[in-house]
Amino acid sequence: MAPAGLKPVMGDSGWPVLGHTVGLLRHGVEYQLRRYREFGPVSWANVFGTKMVAAVGPEAAREVFVNKDKAFSQDGWAYFLEKFFPRGLMLLDFDEHLFHRRLMQEAFTAARVSGYMARVAEVVRRETPSWPEQLDVYPALKALTLDVAAEVFTGEPSDPVLNEAFVGVVRAGTSIVRFPVPGGRWSAGLRGRRRLEEYFRAGASSPRSGDDLFTALCHARLEDGSAFSTEDVVNHMIFLMMAAHDTATITTTAALYHLGLHPEWQEQARAEARSVGSGPLSVADLDRLEVLDMVIRESLRLVTPVPSPARRAIADTEIQGHFVPAGTMVSVTLWLNHLLPEYWPDPHRFDPLRFSREIPRYNWLPFGAGAHKCIGLRFGMYEVKTLLHQLLLTRRWELPPNYRTRWDPTALPIPVDNLPMTLTRIP
Repeated sequence: MAPAGLKPVMGDSGWPVLGHTVGLLRHGVEYQLRRYREFGPVSWANVFGTKMVAAVGPEAAREVFVNKDKAFSQDGWAYFLEKFFPRGLMLLDFDEHLFHRRLMQEAFTAARVSGYMARVAEVVRRETPSWPEQLDVYPALKALTLDVAAEVFTGEPSDPVLNEAFVGVVRAGTSIVRFPVPGGRWSAGLRGRRRLEEYFRAGASSPRSGDDLFTALCHARLEDGSAFSTEDVVNHMIFLMMAAHDTATITTTAALYHLGLHPEWQEQARAEARSVGSGPLSVADLDRLEVLDMVIRESLRLVTPVPSPARRAIADTEIQGHFVPAGTMVSVTLWLNHLLPEYWPDPHRFDPLRFSREIPRYNWLPFGAGAHKCIGLRFGMYEVKTLLHQLLLTRRWELPPNYRTRWDPTALPIPVDNLPMTLTRIP
C-alpha cells in the first residue's frame, strides 16, 4: 500500500515460476520498451526468480544514482554477482565503499594509467598483425582484451585456464538455474571462482614489484597507513579483471561494427588516426582523437555494455513519485534510456555528431553515475582508443552485404554470430 501522496508501482508477474525472465533474455531492450510504454517510467515484473522494479529514463536514473537519502544499496548486484564477485568494489556500500574506492584510486592515478597504456599498446601491436582477413570479431577481441588485462593487471602473460575461469564467473550471474547442476553455468562459475582465488591469493601473498595493477593494489596506502588485506586484493582483482576485459570487448566490437556499417565514418577516423601518428600513443595523443571519441561514445549509446545496473532499496523510498518499499530490487535501464526517442531523435541511427555538443548529464550513462561511477572509465576509453587506432592504421574492414547483427542480452550484450568481418591489410 503506497503512502499518501505516492503512487503504487504497477506491473505484473508474468508466467508461473519464470515470470518475464524469458522475455527479457530473448528481447532485451525491446522487452523493456514495451513495459515502459505500458506502465510508465517505474514498473515491476518477476525476473530471475525475484520481483524487480525497472527505473526508466534520465530522471529515474538520477534519483537512484544520486541516492540522496541513501536508500539504494549495491546489494542489488549481490543477487547476480555475490557468489562470484563477493566484496568487489561494485558490491560495497557507503563509508566502506568510499574507503575502498579511495585506496583503489592509487592504482588509477594519471601516471599509472599512462603506464598501463604503454603496455596495452605493446599487446595490441604484437597480436593484431596475425589476425586473418576473414575474422569473427567478438571472440578475437575477447582473447585480445584478456591478454591485455593479464599483462596490464598482473604483469604476466595470459593463461588459458584463467581465461576459462573468467568466462565461467561472468556468465554464471544470469543463470536461470541458480544452483550447481553438473555442466551448468552456476557450477562453472563456482569452479572458476575457486581457480581465480587460488591464483590471486598466491600472488598477493608473495613479494611483488612492477608497474602492473595487481602490484599497485598490493602496495596502495592512504595517509594514515591503511591498506588492503590479502582477501581485499583477491576480491578486487577478480572483479576488476572481469569488468575491464568484458566492457572493453563489447565497446570495441560495437565500434568496429558501426564503423563497418558506415565506411564514411571509418575513413574520417582513419584520417584522424594518421594525423596523430603511428604510435604507440601517449595519453595526450589519445585525447586528440576527437572523431574516434565521438564514434566510441555513440557506440556505447547504441550498445551499452552494462545494460541495467541493479540496486536494492534498504529503506522505504520513492522513484519518480512511486512508492518503493524496503527490500525491493531495482534495475536502472541504461541501455533502454540511450534509445528512448524522447531524448535521442531517431535513436537507432548511428550519428557520432550527437556528441559534438553537450549531452544532458543523465541522458548518457554507460559508466554509471554518482558514488559508484566506474573507477576505470579513463583506462577503459583509452584502451578502446588504442585498439581502434592500431586497427584503423593497419586494416580496412567491411561487413557482408545487407548485414545486421543481433545483440544477445543474456548476460552482457554480445553479437549472436560473433560478428563476421573482412579485414583487408593496408599496405
